Amino acid sequence: MQANQMPPLFSALRADFKAIFERDPAARNWLEVLFCYPGLQALALHRMAHWLFSGNVPFLPRLISHVARFLTGIEIHPGAQIGQGVVIDHGMGVVIGETAIIGNYALIYQGVTLGGTGKETGKRHPTLGENVVVGAGAKVLGNIQVGNNVRIGAGSVVLRSVPSDCTVVGVPGRVVYRAGERVGPLEHGTIPDPEADVIRVLVDRLEQLEAQMRKLQGSAEDPEEVSAESELVTVGSPARCRLEEKVIEEFLGGAGI
Repeated sequence: MQANQMPPLFSALRADFKAIFERDPAARNWLEVLFCYPGLQALALHRMAHWLFSGNVPFLPRLISHVARFLTGIEIHPGAQIGQGVVIDHGMGVVIGETAIIGNYALIYQGVTLGGTGKETGKRHPTLGENVVVGAGAKVLGNIQVGNNVRIGAGSVVLRSVPSDCTVVGVPGRVVYRAGERVGPLEHGTIPDPEADVIRVLVDRLEQLEAQMRKLQGSAEDPEEVSAESELVTVGSPARCRLEEKVIEEFLGGAGI
């Protein structure tokens, strides 16, 4: 969603309401959703506040935002631009900054921050594309672009722009491509862990070195056997080492961001 292209107020509210039933398996009936879903209530109040904010009405938009924060635990600045069909699930602790832009059909979990990185002026908050999923506790900071269909894992900290159709995990956030595999928007348990992959590679390498040391110590009395084992290690290891070094290099380089 581009700036200044906000959906009509009631159309957006209707899409928000419908999206909850599509994306939350706990939603059972319209009455429960209307009165017991703070994310929907916060979005409804924000849309009114944003409409007043866009009309340069003083004080009242911020007052509505403050009341919404008190009632729902969700803080959305009236200046933030939010597309239609957005779902804020649970929502407690969500903070969305003044210049943030959220595309259509985004899914945002509790504890998410779409904030700035300092005291800069102008556009200082992130822009999220369509169908973006931001996991619980994730922080997306600064004037960065997050593409369409991006999944940000729980607890991640994203400080750089992310291309479309990627998954971001870790601190700082690192892109993990999931080519050819479609992951449902609620299946956070299937998100890869690049930090664990790198640690596993380093542990494997350490175990290999320890095994070589034991062999060398055990056959120190036979120089010919030591020489033969050394040649075997030298011949058999380059391909594996290149693969492991590639994993480590991608991790240290941000894995594609």
